[in-house]
Amino acid sequence: MTGTLVLAGTPIGDVADAPPRLAAELETADIVAAEDTRRLRRLTQALGVHTTGRVVSYFEGNESARTPELVEALAGGARVLLVTDAGMPSVSDPGYRLVAAAVERDIRVTAVPGPSAVLTALALSGLPVDRFCFEGFLPRKAGERLSRLRESAGERRTLVYFEAPHRLDDTLAAMAEVFGEERRAAVCRELTKTYEEVKRGGLGELARWAAEGVRGEITVVVEGAPEAGPGELDAVELVRRVRVREEAGERRKEAIAAVAAEAGLPKREVFDAVVAAKNAAAEGSASGKGLS
Repeated sequence: MTGTLVLAGTPIGDVADAPPRLAAELETADIVAAEDTRRLRRLTQALGVHTTGRVVSYFEGNESARTPELVEALAGGARVLLVTDAGMPSVSDPGYRLVAAAVERDIRVTAVPGPSAVLTALALSGLPVDRFCFEGFLPRKAGERLSRLRESAGERRTLVYFEAPHRLDDTLAAMAEVFGEERRAAVCRELTKTYEEVKRGGLGELARWAAEGVRGEITVVVEGAPEAGPGELDAVELVRRVRVREEAGERRKEAIAAVAAEAGLPKREVFDAVVAAKNAAAEGSASGKGLS
């Protein structure tokens, strides 16, 4: 018989949140694959458990190389427990490659449900939770980050992101530029830890707050794009949405059609707003030259 791959959630902050089954799995697994073996050691000490199986590292740098080894162990009947530094494996953490490889070999995969920064932040945000999508980490480069955000400009589901504290201010500023400064959001910091904080407000306000410096593990929750009925969006917002789509690579004609469909308006109305904005910008430029 083949073995079993067990994905186990680990605490995102408070060790008391560890699921009861985690201790039993740690003690009985044939192999424990850990993102950081030192953090695993601290976790087992806090839980008062002792691993009897072989402990191996399984992180981004060796994930590709170590996956075949673990799959062979599973094929030979081993029970392999996979844990990451915090939360559920595979969710912006190592694990996907191993799960996919195990499934390909028809090896059983199960889970020990546990803490999740995504769901915890979503629940605490005060934003709609009936429909949401997880976007993980945004690209580090400014241009690529803007492009990714523009792809989600019209997304109506609540958006959840992970972000590093030293990039938070730039990310929130980019979100304010693409989604609008008044779009509601929540920055969830140090969840379940001593200095847990949830800062709620418009993206523009949050970007200014973050510019002062923020520390800790960060999850950002952003309200989805509003479902505007006919006539509810003013010309400025219509033009902004067209511009966002154009910057994402859409042709103007396609962008106008998409924005009109979103707003429930005739394409001609959106087209007129774009033309009026273009003419106003041209007149302003001409007036400036005349004064110089």
